[in-house]
Amino acid sequence: MPEFPYDRLSRSPDVEAPNLQAHDATDPLLVERGIELAAERGLTGSQLAVIGDGYGAITLALLDAGFDGVRVHQDLATGRRALARNALALGLAGFVPHELDDALLTGVRLVLLQLPKALAELEEIADAVARWAADDVVLVAGGRVKHMTLAQNEVLAGSFAQVQPQRAQRKSRLIVAAHPRPVPEHPPYPVRHEHPDFGLALVAHGGAFAGARIDIGTRVLLDVLAERSPQETSGTRNRTVVDLGCGTGALAAAWALAHPDDRVIATDRSAAAAASARKTMNANGLGDRVAVVHDDAASEIPDATADVVLLNPPFHLGTSVHTAAASRLFEAAARILRPGGELWTVYNSSLGYRGELTRLIGPSRQVRRTPKFTVTRSVRR
Repeated sequence: MPEFPYDRLSRSPDVEAPNLQAHDATDPLLVERGIELAAERGLTGSQLAVIGDGYGAITLALLDAGFDGVRVHQDLATGRRALARNALALGLAGFVPHELDDALLTGVRLVLLQLPKALAELEEIADAVARWAADDVVLVAGGRVKHMTLAQNEVLAGSFAQVQPQRAQRKSRLIVAAHPRPVPEHPPYPVRHEHPDFGLALVAHGGAFAGARIDIGTRVLLDVLAERSPQETSGTRNRTVVDLGCGTGALAAAWALAHPDDRVIATDRSAAAAASARKTMNANGLGDRVAVVHDDAASEIPDATADVVLLNPPFHLGTSVHTAAASRLFEAAARILRPGGELWTVYNSSLGYRGELTRLIGPSRQVRRTPKFTVTRSVRR
């Protein structure tokens, strides 16, 4: 069988850069081991599930090897779109996308997993596999050795009686987990935490950044917004306000509680974040007032329709530090803001985004600076 053309895969519509690839050395290892186990066990494509496949490298290689009906869960909207585009470019079909739920895993006997960064996300995935997959399911998880820890083995051991790390190859390592343990009555996620200082309850799935805590950057922006009168933020009422990259929805929920006449939209490219934000809105009695959208860079919001955009941009792409993720969100804010609309941004002061914000949005001024974070207000020209 010809080798799968991993080098033909694209990250688009995600950030493209010379130091960013649409696959890594772990993907072929997972595919090779997956094909071996599937052949040994006589599995069909519909008995295979792939979780955490960044841009489709694992899923498409399995399709190319003849497995039809492979189920796949990707957290990021960018990854889902990239998989669809790469499949079309390579002339491959037959994968079935799912959320992280029983439909993804019922009847599945082999799961291939790109290890997530967060242990909480791994715990939620491991519980889901043990909870919904077949009794004889085997989970093969893989990652780059430099990002792997013994704690990942311990998390997997919470859901599987047998956890066997494999010998490292190509600076990657696989972990094979089998014999699912009995699961508790209720899944470990989502979790809920009360924040009386802001009058909020946050709910978080394992894959949501910062969990049910309020990260320190968001906390600084919340403090600033609480001190601002409505007149300082584009008028007084009936505004359209977008929490761009909403995470668990703290900014959107706080704004909606403080400004009940405004229309609030919370959007994030992470499915775990969007699901968390929906539950956060329900927990705060805002389920019918805040629209939560799983989307990439506000692509579903029409141009020049937002009065206010709230943004705490990421500075990582996967395991890489990369400012391009923030730049994409600045560009999205510029597109959706109406003239005179405002972008309120909090970011690590060392990143110095003010010049870029002025160039892309309009006049930008520093509103607050702490030892670590800067809050700016940019007015769309």
